[in-house]
Amino acid sequence: MAPHYNTVHQGSSPSPYGSGDPYYNESSGFITPHPAKKRSNTWLKIGIPVLIVVIIAAVVGGVVGSRNKKSSSSSGGGKGTTAGEAAASSAVSAKLAIGRFATATNSEFMVPVYPSTTNTAAFTTPTFSSNSALAWPKDPFQPSSPSPTTTRTDRPRIIAPAYKWQSLPALIKSDPYLMGWNATIFGNATAYFSLQPVVYYMDGASGILDNAREVKERIKAFAYVYRMTNDTKWVDRAWEEIQNAAGNGTTPFGPTVDKWNTAHFLDAAEFSSAFGIAYDWLYDMWTDEQKSQIRTTLIQYGLQPGLSVFTGTTTFGWWKTNVTGNWNCVCNGGLTVASLAILGDDTTGVAQQLLGFTTDNAKQNCAMAVSDDGTWAETANYWYFGTTGHAEMASALITATGSHYGLLDVNPNFAKTGLFHMYAYGPTSLFNYGDHGPNKFSTTANAMIFYAEQYNQPQFALHQREQSDAADPWSIFWYDPTISGAFWDGAPLDHFFDNALDQWASMRSSWTDGEALFVAIKAGLNQGHQTHNDLDVGDFVLDALGTRWAGELGSGDYLSPNYFTSDAQDADRWKYYRKMTEGQNTILVNQSNQNVAAAPTVNHSSSGTTQGSSTVINIPDSSTAFWTTDMTSAYFQATSVKRGVRTLNARRQVLLQDEITAQAGIQWRMHTNATVSIDTGGTSATLTLDGQTMKVSILNAPSGAAFTTSAAVRFPTDPTPPAADQPNPGVTVLIISLPAGTYSLQVLFNPQWSGMSASDFVTPPSVSLDSWSLTSHN
Repeated sequence: MAPHYNTVHQGSSPSPYGSGDPYYNESSGFITPHPAKKRSNTWLKIGIPVLIVVIIAAVVGGVVGSRNKKSSSSSGGGKGTTAGEAAASSAVSAKLAIGRFATATNSEFMVPVYPSTTNTAAFTTPTFSSNSALAWPKDPFQPSSPSPTTTRTDRPRIIAPAYKWQSLPALIKSDPYLMGWNATIFGNATAYFSLQPVVYYMDGASGILDNAREVKERIKAFAYVYRMTNDTKWVDRAWEEIQNAAGNGTTPFGPTVDKWNTAHFLDAAEFSSAFGIAYDWLYDMWTDEQKSQIRTTLIQYGLQPGLSVFTGTTTFGWWKTNVTGNWNCVCNGGLTVASLAILGDDTTGVAQQLLGFTTDNAKQNCAMAVSDDGTWAETANYWYFGTTGHAEMASALITATGSHYGLLDVNPNFAKTGLFHMYAYGPTSLFNYGDHGPNKFSTTANAMIFYAEQYNQPQFALHQREQSDAADPWSIFWYDPTISGAFWDGAPLDHFFDNALDQWASMRSSWTDGEALFVAIKAGLNQGHQTHNDLDVGDFVLDALGTRWAGELGSGDYLSPNYFTSDAQDADRWKYYRKMTEGQNTILVNQSNQNVAAAPTVNHSSSGTTQGSSTVINIPDSSTAFWTTDMTSAYFQATSVKRGVRTLNARRQVLLQDEITAQAGIQWRMHTNATVSIDTGGTSATLTLDGQTMKVSILNAPSGAAFTTSAAVRFPTDPTPPAADQPNPGVTVLIISLPAGTYSLQVLFNPQWSGMSASDFVTPPSVSLDSWSLTSHN
């Protein structure tokens, strides 16, 4: 049976994993509520959030048949080594027989499900080949002296030039990923077509960003399907959306003076990007009057205010200076895409002037959001927004003008950010610390596909092409069909990120087993994250048996008073439960927040275990990893606080150890959706979730140490926040409480793996954190 692709609208079907699934209900908290049961649907896809629609295989045949042109034989340029070319070509051929590597998508967590198998022909080392039969032709636009204000003469010029559209139908027929994405995009466009134009909604200080990104995703879909079918009904529907967002529709759309809400400039930037894409991709279909209307609206509500950010004094241009995060990327990206789209037709000169500012400003700010270990400066979820803006901008510059002008390499560490994203993802979801951002709509992780080719890192695209957000027009044109191999082949199971800003670790037992063990833990600074972090040094998440046992609560209410105002010690942000230290999976001293000036240090090591070509990995008994942090500086009433985590017993168990000397009471805290049953004596607990069981025990328990539980709510003695916390239903806090003193808390997590008896688990020796080594617990 041919695979089918469902798409689900995030507004009509909110995910139970508000903090886990990066495409749903980002501010809802951790698993609220938790579903009764986990299930898998064959190729259930959320390419772009829309109403449920099933796309049958006939759609692909119809589309390809309508534009069936022979692909150019020009080579796209081989990137593999000479020795590897034969193997690469064999693997590319094999992919046509095996199809997509993942066989399903887990509909609870929206992660790919891989078969338990070995395919030595396809599951090979990640590479690009020079197989010209499967490659995009070479771009005929090769300026000798590129300039950001000199564009190619043909249309489209933004991201998808004409030569790629001409080759696309043939490539779709020869690549299972392009085929599937194409079908999903058609389905999304069909679903959008019957909807009313996006309704204006001002969401307080968060503005109309959701509106802007929803308009953008619709425009992308409508324009794509028109260019694949030549059916003008898609142009008409795109025009209806454009007219509506310009305030010329049948219902009002914002105030006359500032229709795109420049006060929250992300909104204006994303609308600008949407209008730029519509102008460029449908250029030959617009009348001169329509083009004039699009340019007028775009300049008035987007580009002219954007230019004033660089040439005048505004209250909304703060993002241009020392903002190494998503705001700078999205704002510069939207302004650049739109300016390139109308350049040459814009008689006001605004587009040309803007292009003299945006690239350099993005190089100074946006490009610096990636630290020297690849970590994004804000959070793992804000990586999506920042990299989408960065990749769109770089791609538009390359296709329209012939160069990225250093945007991709001014920060030599930007090439590492794909590893950050890969290692932040566990078997169920992200290590989703801090804020998660608004709904993503047109924002995806598909920058990974663009970066794969630009940085010659094929594993980035191989990882992303299996994900539920991969079906998107950008993916189509960024994807290199000559790619082959499996992202997991040769991938280390562990990675440590040591930049002082974040300092975190990722350890797992498999890249492809949905039941795998995964633990991620962080230290890092409590400031310097664009006010999107929590007070969470020592925070961790834990996956095993196909579910998440220790999880994150995620964003607070972005409309809460002073939520983003400051990250100073006395900031109101730190009075909201989800941002306070007590809302994290870490140590709490004196029921008080951590020190925002914390400067922890870390130590770690790994056995270096890598996964092979098979999706089934046999873990050696000696395979392990550990990570420790001295986080004493995070506490005001403690003279020593250290935390460490390690895998045990061939990565089937986890030990979390804390060594604390405090002058006030302490709490060990872990948030979970599991049902918790505390065993007699209190030193062990049984957690049940999704039909699975986790045993947790305190080893060598200090006097008085015992598990208790509470709801995920603030202490009655906490400072009163400016607004009430959101509820966290279904979340239990597992707690160990002790008075002031010196303690070693050793908590052992034993997932109850199928076929594993009690005698198969190990009880590790007691070893001080400073003495941990790869063999210290043998």
